[in-house]
Amino acid sequence: MNLRWTVAPILAAALLGPLLSGCVALVGGGAVMAGMSAVDRRTTGTQIEDEGIELRAGNRIGEVIGNKAHINVTSYNRQVLLTGEAGNEADRQTIERLVREQSTVLNVYNEIVVAPFTSTLSQRSKDSMITTQVKASLLNAKDIQASAFKVVTEAKVVYLMGIVTPREAKRGAEIARGVNDVTKVVRVLEVISEEEMARMRPQSAAETRDEEASTAPQQ
Repeated sequence: MNLRWTVAPILAAALLGPLLSGCVALVGGGAVMAGMSAVDRRTTGTQIEDEGIELRAGNRIGEVIGNKAHINVTSYNRQVLLTGEAGNEADRQTIERLVREQSTVLNVYNEIVVAPFTSTLSQRSKDSMITTQVKASLLNAKDIQASAFKVVTEAKVVYLMGIVTPREAKRGAEIARGVNDVTKVVRVLEVISEEEMARMRPQSAAETRDEEASTAPQQ
């Protein structure tokens, strides 16, 4: 979600696509969304809401800030991570305020730096490659659930989001640090106990149908 370029169309294209895909799955049946929930520790409704938060917050930032900042908005379990660059501290604080105004946001982690917009296409491509490599390394590890983590990379700094146990948080950070070109790993994680994790279970088919009915858009 890059606000440095043409803001609204890019935000809409980047986020509305996944959101509409979710809506199609809801109309066509619960199989796709149920499968999505099976590998994600968030509920189906929360996954959809996270996409909505990113879309609404990103559009709002675009309306107020325009092309004066390069901002990425990432939401996981209604915890929002802000990364990128703002031209001054006032804009940095304004962006955070705009995101906090979203009624369903629980917390905001403002990692925006005050700096000129110096990132190039090459640098952004490098960040994308680092993200891919971190995901692959998590997937290759046999002692951790890769799908528990959401990986965001900005200027070679890797941010880890997710709902994890203390062991998973430590191990995930170790894996990310081992990837080439990573300069820093920041844990933006919800850490729960092993007992709490044991009580978590996949949604039943009935629960999934009920939740889909409550989150499906009205025709």
